[in-house]
Amino acid sequence: MRIIIPMAGWGSRLRPHTLTVPKPMLKIAGQSIVERLVSNICKTVDQKIDGISFIIRNDFGTTIEKELLAIAEKYNTTGHIFYQEEPLGTAHAIFCAQDTLQGPLIVGFADTMFEADFRLDQESNAVIWVKQIEDPSAFGVIALDQKGLINGFVEKPTTFVSDLAIIGIYYFKDGAKLRKDISHIIEKNIMDKGEYQLTTVLENMRIEGLKMRPGTVNQWLDCGNKNATVESNREVLIKDANKISASAQIINSQIIPPCFVDEHVVIKNAIVGPYVSIGKDSIIEDCVIKDALIQDSTKIVNKILSNTMIGSKAVLIGKPEEYSLGDYSQIQ
Repeated sequence: MRIIIPMAGWGSRLRPHTLTVPKPMLKIAGQSIVERLVSNICKTVDQKIDGISFIIRNDFGTTIEKELLAIAEKYNTTGHIFYQEEPLGTAHAIFCAQDTLQGPLIVGFADTMFEADFRLDQESNAVIWVKQIEDPSAFGVIALDQKGLINGFVEKPTTFVSDLAIIGIYYFKDGAKLRKDISHIIEKNIMDKGEYQLTTVLENMRIEGLKMRPGTVNQWLDCGNKNATVESNREVLIKDANKISASAQIINSQIIPPCFVDEHVVIKNAIVGPYVSIGKDSIIEDCVIKDALIQDSTKIVNKILSNTMIGSKAVLIGKPEEYSLGDYSQIQ
């Protein structure tokens, strides 16, 4: 079993955080989105993982590449780096790792977080994990027959087809077959909405008679923008409970759980929590912070923050304020 992780997207809705760090490398409660994907697969899949193929942009840099290879090594397998030089669609992204498309595969797009059961149906040629949502128009969707098998795929439907959205996780029993079918649509220049879509490949497989079933997701968390990412951080913390590193210094401060406080963090004269993640080597002083996601090596002094995302190596320093506030006055 091999894992294929396309992660070459720009993450434009999450800027400015993705101007310097690819979205899949953003940490939620101390662990990057892409590592959470790898961890979830490795914990639940019932087969040995023979390698992980990461498809990235060639401008990510060597530091990111080393971090990705270290993730693979952490989970006792080998990582390989491939590049998608143009954003030409989901099928094209997978095809950039064509040399490793063989044998059974799990393909996971590392732009959302989820929990799923990866015990695989060996009778099926493919499994597509889906989630029932209210508005599926921004996603690929599936339709099911009376036996619960997939009998149709539509990419970003303009009219209602189904409320079962494809979340970006797939199992293919035969990676070589997937490679051949993607190669076919690229060679024939078969595009949908200007891109080579994986849903086109899946629909062709279905027409050929391949047996495909939906997979179920226990939890699906969006990281598409700041508000969604802060909310996802909250959900992760609720599940993971309070985690405060032994090397963190908590001085004259209150931590309201659940929170994540990484190594060598200093929190002084502050109230932190609930639902706050603070990256390693950060300093929080004279602050009140809740519902916030703070990355590594950041300094925040004299601020009241809520529903906030702050990147690495940032400095945010407020000024003490003085008031003379009369009866019935309000400051909001």
